[in-house]
Amino acid sequence: MKHIVSYNQIAILLTLLLLGTACNVSVKNDSPLEKENPKLIKTTGGNGNLECGLQDKAGNLWFGTSDNGLYKYDGKSFKQFLVQDGLSSNSIYSLLEDTDGSIWIGTENGPCRYDGNTFVPIQIPLPIYLPPNKNEVYHNSHRVYDMLQAKSGNIWFVTIDGLYIYDGKAFTLFTINEAANGFLTSNDKVERILEDKAGNIWMGSRTNNGVYRYDGTSITHFELEEFTLQFGTKQATHSWAWPQMQDKNGNIWFSNWGGAYRYDGKSFTSFSKSVGLPGENGLVTKIIEGKNGTILFGGAGGLASYDGKSFTGYSNGLINPWIWEILKDNIGNIWVGTRETGLYQFDGNNFINFSAYTR
Repeated sequence: MKHIVSYNQIAILLTLLLLGTACNVSVKNDSPLEKENPKLIKTTGGNGNLECGLQDKAGNLWFGTSDNGLYKYDGKSFKQFLVQDGLSSNSIYSLLEDTDGSIWIGTENGPCRYDGNTFVPIQIPLPIYLPPNKNEVYHNSHRVYDMLQAKSGNIWFVTIDGLYIYDGKAFTLFTINEAANGFLTSNDKVERILEDKAGNIWMGSRTNNGVYRYDGTSITHFELEEFTLQFGTKQATHSWAWPQMQDKNGNIWFSNWGGAYRYDGKSFTSFSKSVGLPGENGLVTKIIEGKNGTILFGGAGGLASYDGKSFTGYSNGLINPWIWEILKDNIGNIWVGTRETGLYQFDGNNFINFSAYTR
């Protein structure tokens, strides 16, 4: 009888241990995924943006922000770089890795080059005949809006001081006489730039009508359909375009505050809020090609996916739905940067938060 009681006690103890283990496993699995993610720590508040992203040849992800400097993510943790680390400015608007593996950072104070160890500020010599910057707010700015390394090897710098081509030795000003207006100054007639598969350079800015294409010899101006935007009781029209990307079918996509344009090599097709783009006025800031040939649009209303027939909108999990950057990494993950320096990974339905404030 003593043996029977002993065996029963052992059985009860084992059952309790198993139940306790099962409870522990259940609690762990129910923990929110975002608490387990490494975080991009924002050291300042305000309405700063996560402006740009890049994946380098080694697989590291880089993110530039408008007021929190530069972040490098190696898949395990984020490292922040600021002016005290050698950056020209903590305000970053564009990123580029050149064919030599150097990372170029387009800052408020001009380009900065990183060789893996040191940040080297680069000063673009301005022509003496360049009209002065008379903007009261940005008169000391040398902002780099965008950068591109062309098939020729030359690097194009889109700046507040104009558009420059760098051949590795010297900078040459590229003038677009056809573009009548500048954005912040009389010199910055381009804000975004793209090279297509044929080697044409496409250029666009918010203060010029249409978009421009340079074929290596001459510039062609394309006029675009106007979008009508409603701001309360006021209306505004826009027909400018930021060149964004060329998809696998050869179509070139452009963004606008009122929607997007697609160029198939012959004509432009416009897409607006009326056909499904989310957010106020269907505003688009970024376009990339996602998985399975879908086109992803980021803007004031979150993320939208276009399958060639219809749009599907996503914003579940975004603290601020205003998107400035979309990046697809080399294994297909979609990264999204928003206002308030938000960084998220999009899993196809929801957004997983990878950013946090420090106090």
